[in-house]
Amino acid sequence: MTAQPPAMLPSPSELADRVQQVLERARAFGATAAEASLSASRGFSLSVRKSEIESLEFQQDRDLGVTVYFGQRKGNASTGDFSDRGIAEAVRAACDIAQATGEDPCNGLADPERMAREFPELDLDHPWDLSPEQAIELAKSCEAAAFAADARISQSEGASVASHRGVSVYANSHGFIGHRHGSQHSISCAVVAGEDEEMQRDYWYSGARRPSDLLPAEAIGRRAGERAAARVGSRKLTTRQAPVLFPPELARGLWGHFIGAISGGSLYRKASFLLDKLGQPVFSPLVRLEQQPHLRRGSASAAWDSEGVATQPRVLVDDGVLQGWLLGSYSARKLGLQSTGNAGGVYNLIVRPGDKDFRGLVREMHEGLIVTELLGHGVNGVTGDYSRGAAGFWVENGEIAYPVQELTIAGNLLEMYRDIAALGSDVDLLAGTRSGSVLLKKMTIAA
Repeated sequence: MTAQPPAMLPSPSELADRVQQVLERARAFGATAAEASLSASRGFSLSVRKSEIESLEFQQDRDLGVTVYFGQRKGNASTGDFSDRGIAEAVRAACDIAQATGEDPCNGLADPERMAREFPELDLDHPWDLSPEQAIELAKSCEAAAFAADARISQSEGASVASHRGVSVYANSHGFIGHRHGSQHSISCAVVAGEDEEMQRDYWYSGARRPSDLLPAEAIGRRAGERAAARVGSRKLTTRQAPVLFPPELARGLWGHFIGAISGGSLYRKASFLLDKLGQPVFSPLVRLEQQPHLRRGSASAAWDSEGVATQPRVLVDDGVLQGWLLGSYSARKLGLQSTGNAGGVYNLIVRPGDKDFRGLVREMHEGLIVTELLGHGVNGVTGDYSRGAAGFWVENGEIAYPVQELTIAGNLLEMYRDIAALGSDVDLLAGTRSGSVLLKKMTIAA
């Protein structure tokens, strides 16, 4: 088998030279301001199914994005061609677009005084010295552990191993330039358990910037097999209201809806269920949410946002009360506010954990639903109405009683947030949203 090509990426200085060339071209074409980002990444991904190689792919990507301003007219273009000619064509295209568009008083670079000036070492880049042969054996051992977990595991959807590294540089005509290196590695497995005519699928995974932080492949496979087998014998429930427990991997979705609702685009378009809620209680008093952008090896760590604005630790919710928005420069101007350094999203969302682990929350719930799978996209960002297909486990007397499926769970996010009864200590420290399990007092569960 052909070995993986050496993981060579352009150096930051190489990309910095190119990005300065972009800005110079933009000035030469008459742009009053410009910004550009160049990125390069490479890596591999492979999957095996029933011990046979299903796919093995090497990826190598390059991208240049350029935005130019002629006063308050804006144009942008992108290309994968980093040659002199490719850069010139991309800048010319962006300039042509800008000159053909109307003015928008909110257009422009972020304010120069908000540019990042400190660049803490975030320890984001950790190569994985793994040959294709080693990766294949890792995936095979992961899948084998899933089959060994339970005799009812009858089929596999495959086990996968992936490793990627990238480097990027962003610069603008304020004189700001910054670069990032980063890596991301993962192992996953999905299998099917069956008994008689019934078939149930489940999975598990691990992802990290540093290979040594990944769960062992055998543990991932075993967990996938145990989860699939545990769902065999699933029942349906009658319609009722009951407590609902979201484990960490699904709780992140609940926080994600909140992040979308406090983000600038939703706010200035008046498409958020949290409009006019600043300074008001929107969660249970148990909830404290922070942004911590400078965590070492953090999945979403960054010293500056996608406009070069310095990122800052922030408290977004304190004792349930909404403390602030997430704004880039454009949305801030639309709202008559200042950028919060969140162009591109939130940078490591930290949910203050509770003092009970998952089993402790199950006992506290006493009777209710543990959700392990969500289906569909039935969330209205304007009203907060929430309705998703679901499967999981029914709990009685503080213990898992039996698996359930073909359910719909429904509520309104504002009510759900205020109905948070407990937060778990079972936090996934490798995720961009670091949350434990979330126990809600009640939701509507429909057959």
